[in-house]
Amino acid sequence: MVPDTGRLAGKAALVTGAGKGIGRGIARRFAREGAAVLVAEIDEAAGASVAAEIAELGGQAVFLPCDVREKQQVVTAVEETSQRFGSLDILVNNAIALSPNVVLEEKSDEMLSSVLTSGLWATWWAMRAALPAMRAAGGGRIINFYSIDAEAGAWLHSDYNAVKDAIRGLTRSAAMEWARDNVLVNAIAPAVAGNPLGRVGDPEEDIAPVAVFLASEDARYVTGETIHVDGGQHLPRYQSRPPGL
Repeated sequence: MVPDTGRLAGKAALVTGAGKGIGRGIARRFAREGAAVLVAEIDEAAGASVAAEIAELGGQAVFLPCDVREKQQVVTAVEETSQRFGSLDILVNNAIALSPNVVLEEKSDEMLSSVLTSGLWATWWAMRAALPAMRAAGGGRIINFYSIDAEAGAWLHSDYNAVKDAIRGLTRSAAMEWARDNVLVNAIAPAVAGNPLGRVGDPEEDIAPVAVFLASEDARYVTGETIHVDGGQHLPRYQSRPPGL
């Protein structure tokens, strides 16, 4: 395990979709850096497990069941973070519900609606709910998630691509408007494979450290950025067309 620096000591963070994958890696890494973490996750077993893992690491975490497709559950997660830890300093909007991998003409309105709600609307709700607490505290950090799929126009992901581009636009707009409150808003664009480094990025050791940077004082002059944490995959892009299409 990488030695911890305590860069997030005394901070409170809400991480959505924190039960698995990148969300789990960020929640664990934040705790290792001293932050108290609210683990918001729809899968109750996974979310509870991550909170337990953090406790075993000597960190502080609380699990809260949360379906980000429900506005009140998102707002409750924001409120619970402040109530449990006394503040909300960092918001990570990681959760999203994916739809089946089919071509654009086979995507249904229901598929788009689900991805829109869990991705764009959930991010919108969480950001707006978090602003009053961050404003009152003199500032805060919001980390959203973009995707190289949107840049590459990836096959079979038309609804996802549309939502990710919308989240990037929201990130930039919030960065402009909320800078007056010292609320810094940035996005991370991760990837899984097929990159120049030739390996899948580890959620806790490769991707989460960039989230720590954005959440820490090291990034106090960084806002409105999209950082590719993808092993260089954004350089050559990639071929996403399935065989036979």
